[in-house]
Amino acid sequence: MSGHRSIGETEQAVQAKLGDTPVRHERMAAVAHLYRAAAAVRQHFENSVLRGVELTWTSFVVLWVVWIGGERETRQVAEEAGISKGTLTGVARTLQSRGLLERKAHPADGRLALLALTPEGERLMARVFPEFNAEEAFVTEGLSDDEALDLADLLHRIVAQIENRGEERRLELLDGQEPHPRRSGRRAKR
Repeated sequence: MSGHRSIGETEQAVQAKLGDTPVRHERMAAVAHLYRAAAAVRQHFENSVLRGVELTWTSFVVLWVVWIGGERETRQVAEEAGISKGTLTGVARTLQSRGLLERKAHPADGRLALLALTPEGERLMARVFPEFNAEEAFVTEGLSDDEALDLADLLHRIVAQIENRGEERRLELLDGQEPHPRRSGRRAKR
């Protein structure tokens, strides 16, 4: 893969930086390849099937969640899409302006909002998903059906580990304290 170090080169570079500090290289390799695979797949989809319908990965996932699940509360959509409520707000506005998604007030609680696909959004997903699935087959073409199912199971186990024990681990790492708010990387104004 051009532009990337091999996993062996990466292991050597890390060990050179850390000296005798033990490193779990097999775990580092698993996470590094998970990240690289996810980024490569996302980029491929955005530059192929999603480009033609002017959707980002995130906007497609939001449409998918609402298409499959039906009308949903915004907080449920954000959670299922794996994005923040703030990110969902921007994505939903864009999809609304394109006539693909509609936002409604919750009938029982005015503080909540519901998202639903418009008829145009339904048509778009019915047209795009078969193309999306064809690309899912393309990117996993090097795997047998059994290997694809094994990979799905292994990835599910990683997600389950984080969902089941991640909060406990975060509190342990932070000595029971809540994490500081995220920063953009910019320095605070003085």
